[in-house]
Amino acid sequence: RIVENVDVLIGNEEDLQMSLGIAGPQVEKSSSKLDPEKFFGMIDAVREQFPNVKAVATTLREVHSTYRHSWGAVLWYDGQRLVTPTMELDIHDRIGGGDGFASGLIYGLLSGRKPEEALRLGWAHGALVTTFPGDVSMATLAEVESLAKGGSARVQR
Repeated sequence: RIVENVDVLIGNEEDLQMSLGIAGPQVEKSSSKLDPEKFFGMIDAVREQFPNVKAVATTLREVHSTYRHSWGAVLWYDGQRLVTPTMELDIHDRIGGGDGFASGLIYGLLSGRKPEEALRLGWAHGALVTTFPGDVSMATLAEVESLAKGGSARVQR
């Protein structure tokens, strides 16, 4: 019932299916988890059931090994379908990447950034969080903004 009062949803296909009862595609083990169409395909059902929702976002992660992931993100924002580039990550600790994405996206939206920039801030922050031990970010805003604009995930001091 709470979703009737929500503007922004952040979660993957399984979250939408299980939490909202939205029908969606079964993700096959052989298919890429980086296909944004699978996620965007569920948006119409979400919008039909919850017309108040203005934005839905998720990360796209393909795990190649414990320490190597492909990382992307998508945002449906008031009819716009936005997709980040795919980044190859060297993972230190995968816990917290999704939370880092959510906090970066929310920061971008609340600070008045354009939807594309807010998405890139979330994508960059989530990626950087996976390079730290634990699930607490040690990234500076300057580091997140640099990566979001196309810089590298290398430490900048």
